[in-house]
Amino acid sequence: MLTHECTKRVRYGETDQMGYLYYGNYAQYYEIGRAEMIRSLGLSYRAMEEEHNVLMPVMTLQCRYVRPALYDELITIRSTLRHLPQKTITFYMELFNEKGKLVNGGSVKLCFIDAKTNKSIETPSYLLEKLKPYFEEV
Repeated sequence: MLTHECTKRVRYGETDQMGYLYYGNYAQYYEIGRAEMIRSLGLSYRAMEEEHNVLMPVMTLQCRYVRPALYDELITIRSTLRHLPQKTITFYMELFNEKGKLVNGGSVKLCFIDAKTNKSIETPSYLLEKLKPYFEEV
């Protein structure tokens, strides 16, 4: 299993009239979490797209709202991979407020697409090589 955490402060422009993070913006926080997890492996979405011609479109997104994230609050974004990806990759997401309380939870499932053919492909080997050490039995 691989878990990665990063933080993001809720900006004024992301909130609704109540000062709550607008519900439609949670998907962007999920994106930040998974992009930073990939970056922590020494990869980037940009390199995957430009150098390896691999795209990762979202197939499903599930989101559960527990309590509001508030304007100017520092949110911890925790991204977890529970399984090695095969044809798809699922990131399990949790967002926590400054008090460590769960704000939101969900998951995002993506697939791998060859940018040249626009066809679904297996998990790229270079990504699997980076992930395998986190899933090896001790």
